Amino acid sequence: MLLHGGTLPGGGAERAEPLAQLHGRGAVAQAEADEAVHGCDTLLPSRDENARVRALGIDVGGTFTDAVLVLDGEVRIAKVPTQRAQERSVVAAAAAVGGENLERFTHGTTIATNALLERRGARTAFVTSAGFEHLLHLRRQTRAHLYRPCARHPEPLVPLERCVGVAGRIGREGELEPLDLGSLSELDSETEAVAVCLLFAFRDDRHEHAVASELRRRHPDAHIVASHEVAPEFREYERASTTVVDAYLGPVLARYLHALADACGAAGLPSPLVMRSSGGLATLDEAAEHAAFALLSGPAAGVVGAARIASLAGFENVLSFDMGGTSTDVCAIVAGEARREHERVVGGFPIRLPTLAVHTVGAGGGSIVWQDSGGAVRVGPESAGSDPGPACYGHGGERPTVTDANLLLGRLPGELPGGIELDTEAAEIALGRLDPEAVVEIVNAEMVGALRVVSVEQGLDPRDFALVAFGGAGPLHACSLAEELGMSTVLVPAAAGVLSALGLVAADERRDAVRSYVAPLDEVGELPEEGEADLRYAGQSFELTVTLGPRLAERFHEAHEQRYGYADRARQLELVAIRTAEIRSAPAIDVSGPARAARGPQVLELEGATAWVPAGWAGKTDPHGTLVLRRGV
Repeated sequence: MLLHGGTLPGGGAERAEPLAQLHGRGAVAQAEADEAVHGCDTLLPSRDENARVRALGIDVGGTFTDAVLVLDGEVRIAKVPTQRAQERSVVAAAAAVGGENLERFTHGTTIATNALLERRGARTAFVTSAGFEHLLHLRRQTRAHLYRPCARHPEPLVPLERCVGVAGRIGREGELEPLDLGSLSELDSETEAVAVCLLFAFRDDRHEHAVASELRRRHPDAHIVASHEVAPEFREYERASTTVVDAYLGPVLARYLHALADACGAAGLPSPLVMRSSGGLATLDEAAEHAAFALLSGPAAGVVGAARIASLAGFENVLSFDMGGTSTDVCAIVAGEARREHERVVGGFPIRLPTLAVHTVGAGGGSIVWQDSGGAVRVGPESAGSDPGPACYGHGGERPTVTDANLLLGRLPGELPGGIELDTEAAEIALGRLDPEAVVEIVNAEMVGALRVVSVEQGLDPRDFALVAFGGAGPLHACSLAEELGMSTVLVPAAAGVLSALGLVAADERRDAVRSYVAPLDEVGELPEEGEADLRYAGQSFELTVTLGPRLAERFHEAHEQRYGYADRARQLELVAIRTAEIRSAPAIDVSGPARAARGPQVLELEGATAWVPAGWAGKTDPHGTLVLRRGV
């Protein structure tokens, strides 16, 4: 499938290291390859567009690590189990597909996300304007749960004793009080990271820049992050929260990326580009400097791949549905573009950064099935992972999972990609009296809820969309979810099991920028021709994002009317921020899959995944290898 037109980035100054060959990668890489006992190496048909492309994409998931290599006209894919030291999984996956003289190597990881959710970040301090040391703890004083007054917010990442103030004040119109660096308290010697967020630094960063410089002088080994470097936007709590998360995760992600660079160097691989949450790519150094930009690194890659596949199949409006072994990620793609958002909550903390509007739930093929204290059957969020994995894998797992239920329903073959032979007896023992049909219905309900979040709750009718199903377990559940949502079309890519890795190969290099205004629209002067504007009616607390260009004000009124049911064209508009992006196109690659036809009920084995086509569904592949299933044909 032709994924993207454009030129292949040749590395540039930021990637000046020589591109070593994969052959002769040495004993270290060979040892890693030997450990990939469940790896699989498959060739997909390809076309002339690949003749000069040498690109590798590797996506590390909670259960498997996927690789897609486009090399001199061939497209190779592989899946290997994810190891605790993820850099070893990356090298093992690269070894499983082979290759040489790579021009482009891209990588997606969940290291930052997991570190935040599990609170395994660095020992962090917080520096703010004197008198505002309680900022992280006061938050916005909204309830953690609307209908449960006693529900508690997660504890801030920085305890109050490590929150310090510095004298000096910047206001809306400029400096109100000179900065006094002498008032900055000494931080304890065990501090690994420091987040700096001063009032109005988004408008004037002089004080904040001076404080950050002083901290770097005093603590040369600490990771220092200033808010104007990562999130130069108004709303001090959200800006502070984003900066703290960035500082908290920085040392963790940097350690992994440095280990990855060393492992890749030993294996003869170039240092990879890293997927950003926004769907673009960053250099290894850029990702290590600001970890928060990579919070949704892995899920974003799948959305990029889904958008490309949908475009080739002739569908502009689709919902991407990526169900792996540990979690499910969904996102709406409208008019060919994945929906983006500029603020989201991760682990209970607001993150004000550009990101694809991916919604994640803890439901995957490896999700554990359990009963609560009332006897109700639950699924997830705990997962069996790759070790020991579902009971039917035969690796020692004893607790029932969604995969075990699908096997007992006859929706899985006897052997999965990677040579894993499935044990039906072990699945029966694990499930016991649990009804496998009920298990699948429960996990489907969880995923239908996730799809409603990115469609119905955003004013989108899922009946106007097709569903792109991928991930190792996505095609097993897609048709049932589509029926529940009233959707009539499901797209299953030829490489459904490794589409996130394919999305990494197809991703553009993208660097986002934001400039805050918070001023009347008719007073800001000339605006960029391309990008997005955050607009609101004067006096409103929140804004809508509208594409820049002609009729900006009128298009905001139309968007407001569509979202909220009314527009007030006599009211003054306020421009909050302008968002732009610098983009370098990805290489053009083309992958075709084998010609297939399906009519339910039928189990269909794919590359790295299995599709279940229930009764009432049928379809065949398009010229790009995507299986187009329709209901009622």
